[in-house]
Amino acid sequence: MPRLSEVIAALDALWPPSRAEEWDAVGTVCGDPDAEVSRVLFAVDPVQEIVDEAVKLGADLLVTHHPLYLRGTTTVAAGTFKGRAVHTLIKNDIALHVAHTNADTADPGVSDALAGALDLRVTGPLVPDPSDPAGRRGLGRLCELDRPETLREFTARVAAWLQPTAQGIRVAGDPDAMIRRVAVSGGSGDSLFAQVRAADVDAYVTSDLRHHPVSEAREQSPLALVDAAHWATEWPWCEQAAAQLDAISERNGWGLRTHVSRTATDPWTAHAPSVTSPSISPSLPGAPN
Repeated sequence: MPRLSEVIAALDALWPPSRAEEWDAVGTVCGDPDAEVSRVLFAVDPVQEIVDEAVKLGADLLVTHHPLYLRGTTTVAAGTFKGRAVHTLIKNDIALHVAHTNADTADPGVSDALAGALDLRVTGPLVPDPSDPAGRRGLGRLCELDRPETLREFTARVAAWLQPTAQGIRVAGDPDAMIRRVAVSGGSGDSLFAQVRAADVDAYVTSDLRHHPVSEAREQSPLALVDAAHWATEWPWCEQAAAQLDAISERNGWGLRTHVSRTATDPWTAHAPSVTSPSISPSLPGAPN
């Protein structure tokens, strides 16, 4: 079996920490470099429920997309929920490693996995990495459908093929508009509206869209917006990452066993559709007078 340091070196080759944003906190949070690794669990969030799942699985390494300590800390006391997660990991000899924005811009990266989950053909990055001479790395992805679909049909595709969440899928746009070219960005994506408009796509799939950026984007172009839950847009990366480590394990003869958590760690737990108010929309068919 490989040592943790060998597995981490392989992961850092896939997602070099140097390519993470300056504000990010990636890399190994805890773990003995000389410890042997036989079982690895991939997940989006390093929350207690996932840590407990790693313990139950008998994992030696937990790899998550989101950092545990993004803002830094002065304590790992078990009285805090993050400290409790660290204590649980260390007591059970489980290492924690994070690949966040360095995985977002990788080739393949988080948005490649999102495009793959939606059966979209990737044509290039939305925001190319200027340090990549091949032009394949970068933030977000530009994609094409094999055949045009209405926004209504495309929304159904997204709802059916991403992991289910309480939020479901929010859409801004004409349901009958035809969708041919699509931009995708796993995770929060309304900061990329300028690049999306410049790419001349018909729809943009991302998450965490806010009122004012969406309102302004809709006023400036007919771009259709498809907003899924943050967790749902990044979960496909876990399967992609596990497959990448599987390939490395096979080449090196490590015999690692990789697992992908299917525990939904999206924080939203319920959704209630709005009830139409006759004072707002009195002309809707079936609305009471």
